Amino acid sequence: MPYNKAFFNKVFSDKRMERYFSLYHNDEQRAVTHYRCNLQLSEAMYVPLSVFEVTLRNALCRELVQMTGREDWYSVFPNTPGLSNLNRYITKAAKQISGRHEQITPSKIIAELTLGFWVSLLNSEYERILWKDLRRAFPFMPKAKRQRKYVSAPLNRFRTFRNRVFHNESICWNINHVRGIHSEMMEVMGWMNRDVPAWLSQYDRFNAVSDDICNALNWKQ
Repeated sequence: MPYNKAFFNKVFSDKRMERYFSLYHNDEQRAVTHYRCNLQLSEAMYVPLSVFEVTLRNALCRELVQMTGREDWYSVFPNTPGLSNLNRYITKAAKQISGRHEQITPSKIIAELTLGFWVSLLNSEYERILWKDLRRAFPFMPKAKRQRKYVSAPLNRFRTFRNRVFHNESICWNINHVRGIHSEMMEVMGWMNRDVPAWLSQYDRFNAVSDDICNALNWKQ
């Protein structure tokens, strides 16, 4: 079967493929190559995004346990002025666990919470209540950047980018932008644990894949 425009429009939808075929309206094969490159770039970002998310979750969780003195630190949210609106995340997580007929435990609640929840803890509305404790999750952050806004801003960029990748949206248009996201993510992971970037670099294929994409699409490095 020929993997031509008709095939891709049928399998992936006209709407999804429109941007590619419009860009290369006289070269179907180049449009298909670009779409394949988008898939490969998303795949290459999966590992660093996953490691980042788990590293952030565990770093913040440790400080929340230390702050509250309990494993189920989220149980203080409903009765803590300024934090009660965070309880909606906990309620949703508990419902999802119950829906699977599983026992609700702190570890399962923590695993069920979204990246959006963890990132929101560093937003400005919680600065007065949480930042003095949660800043300890970033012990290797440069002194010049030891302010909440310098953590929150990149975390929100990563969250937005992560959602694009995990929801199968297109990311392969500005390779330098994606490289910037990747580089900044490695830096922020190093703020939490200096050893994580070095360990991850053994398995991270992003740089090689991004170079291959530039060659395949004749983009300047």
